[in-house]
Amino acid sequence: MHYPIGLLFDLLASSSALPWNITVHFKSFPEKDLLHCPSKDAIEAHFMSCMKEADALKHKSQVINEMQKKDHKQLWMGLQNDRFDQFWAINRKLMEYPAEENGFRYIPFRIYQTTTERPFIQKLFRPVAADGQLHTLGDLLKEVCPSAIAPEDGERRNQVMIHGIEPMLETPLQWLSEHLSYPDNFLHISIIPKQTD
Repeated sequence: MHYPIGLLFDLLASSSALPWNITVHFKSFPEKDLLHCPSKDAIEAHFMSCMKEADALKHKSQVINEMQKKDHKQLWMGLQNDRFDQFWAINRKLMEYPAEENGFRYIPFRIYQTTTERPFIQKLFRPVAADGQLHTLGDLLKEVCPSAIAPEDGERRNQVMIHGIEPMLETPLQWLSEHLSYPDNFLHISIIPKQTD
């Protein structure tokens, strides 16, 4: 419930053939492994909490706090009913920033790895360096998760996946956040061991 399905695919099945076969069990829920979802309202509350957290990082919560309750409901209903135009009419406001700032205050991101016990890594990271240069995906990984990028010998041991693709490390982080964030406005980045054939 807490992870987007695309993220789960990147983490657990990106090397498998499509379509991805999922087995759904209706008995013997694994209470000790998974949180049981109590209601549809709990999913909506979790989604809105993530949206608010992302906006706090990007805009100090100014955008989401200026929205009306009906705008929050439109975001949720657009997502729930698979109505892109309805969702994006409101979400567009959350993806804007003043031109003079060259980007968000901080990038809302989470890095997931299958090789660690830690559920994810999340830290404050600005999209623009002190000298005005745009930070890249590679800059983020060097600072937050250096084991994800190639060591000195140049042999890459990991793949960095977002939405089933492996973006170039030179891609500006601001662009990735604007164009590849999930509906919760977070950039969910998967680091998985590189497949050896």
